[in-house]
Amino acid sequence: MNLKGKKLLVTGADGFIGSHLTEELVRSGYDVRAFMYYNSFNSWGWLDHSHPEVKQKIEVFLGDIRDPHGVKEAMKDCDIVFHLAALIAIPYSYHSPDTYIDTNIKGTLNVLQAARELGVEKVVHTSTSEVYGTAKYVPISENHPLQGQSPYAASKIGADQLALSFYYSFSTPVSIIRPFNTYGPRQSARAVIPTIISQIATGERKIKLGHLSPTRDFNYIQDTVRGFMEVAQSERTNGEVVNIGSDFEVSIGETVETIAEVMEVDIDIETDPQRMRPKKSEVERLWADITKAKKLFRWQPKYGGKAGFKQGIKETAEWFSHPDHLNQYKADRYNI
Repeated sequence: MNLKGKKLLVTGADGFIGSHLTEELVRSGYDVRAFMYYNSFNSWGWLDHSHPEVKQKIEVFLGDIRDPHGVKEAMKDCDIVFHLAALIAIPYSYHSPDTYIDTNIKGTLNVLQAARELGVEKVVHTSTSEVYGTAKYVPISENHPLQGQSPYAASKIGADQLALSFYYSFSTPVSIIRPFNTYGPRQSARAVIPTIISQIATGERKIKLGHLSPTRDFNYIQDTVRGFMEVAQSERTNGEVVNIGSDFEVSIGETVETIAEVMEVDIDIETDPQRMRPKKSEVERLWADITKAKKLFRWQPKYGGKAGFKQGIKETAEWFSHPDHLNQYKADRYNI
């Protein structure tokens, strides 16, 4: 599917991945409407920091993904919907699980209902590698069992299954992209890589962290954005779930060492109990099988493997270390 001449909607456009995706779509010459969470400050989130030429070309819709009327209004005249709006912080899902059900499941239902009623050509629904829980085998294929080891993961499993149900029940053209741990500029400090980098960038040498043994498949933001665009354009992804990852497994401990090496500092690690997930909730191992993405639309990571990971860390650290960017973070406080 050629996106040229199509009207594209990005929900969650004010967030980390959503802002990068929105900018790349605009730079590619596409007609983009950005759905962002309403606030009285008229803030566009990270899109406030976009280049003026990009901001001028974005059509902004402020609303709430939990409101079916507003969602349908935002989707009118749109051909393709990239649905990213969600609550994503795992620790906060322990604190307020009800909000995750409303936002992640009910919000997704609102998008699907509107897509069905309006005849939208395609919905790209955003999943997460957290739905797999601790790997039963690696690399993890799309057929891996789903395990809700946190309220967040459970809400995303529910949203994913709802999306697939609309494809099977009503032939709603839905594709599910399942990114593994995306990182890069603008990511919230609740995530481990920005947590480490922001602490170092502010001069800390005793870095507070939780468990160091779990492994992750970290995927650089540019690769994730390309994955979204490829899924949207592929005619073969309707009704499919597709992993997007770096095909590289690294522990949190090794990640700390890589960041320290790139930032040229010596650090000590201090275990912070409040940063540790409950034992049975911790996802111990994630490593993506990306065979399906390669097969369906020949996607593969540009930042894959150890060298690619190190380059992605370098670019991320450079962004966070800029004073204008670092000042937007509270590195001395734990953000759930």
